[in-house]
Amino acid sequence: MAERQEQTAPDAVLTRIGQVVMLLHGGDREEARHRFLGLWAEIGQDGDPLHRCTLAHYLADTQDDPADELAWDLRALTAAEELTGDRLDRHEGAPAARALYPSLHLNLAADYVRLGHPDAARTHLARARHASDALADDGYGDGVRAAIRRMELRLGE
Repeated sequence: MAERQEQTAPDAVLTRIGQVVMLLHGGDREEARHRFLGLWAEIGQDGDPLHRCTLAHYLADTQDDPADELAWDLRALTAAEELTGDRLDRHEGAPAARALYPSLHLNLAADYVRLGHPDAARTHLARARHASDALADDGYGDGVRAAIRRMELRLGE
């Protein structure tokens, strides 16, 4: 019984990240950045890869400097890549991580566009396109696919 409750219990760290995301979407980037950094300090660089991926993914959105945003987006991708192979099969959040790949690569493409590196942007756009088959036919998936099309137009593809 305890095992079943453990499997269905919400992930407290992802819940906390979600609470800060609401703050971010409410317009308080500075406070969101502060709280995200506090969570990052708690999780640590060796913490759960899904937590690090999700947190870095959102932390990137709080950055003022495009180079800092790129650094956080790269951290998110690195953490997601730790959820591969055998570890991916064992991790409860693996399907969620697979569905993040299109967005992770799309964010990197946007970062590289802002930093004036169109070839790197095209590389990540192609990866986003390739990974988009993992997206569900829902609002999130539709939004990411639409953002991929907008980036294709922006890059003249």
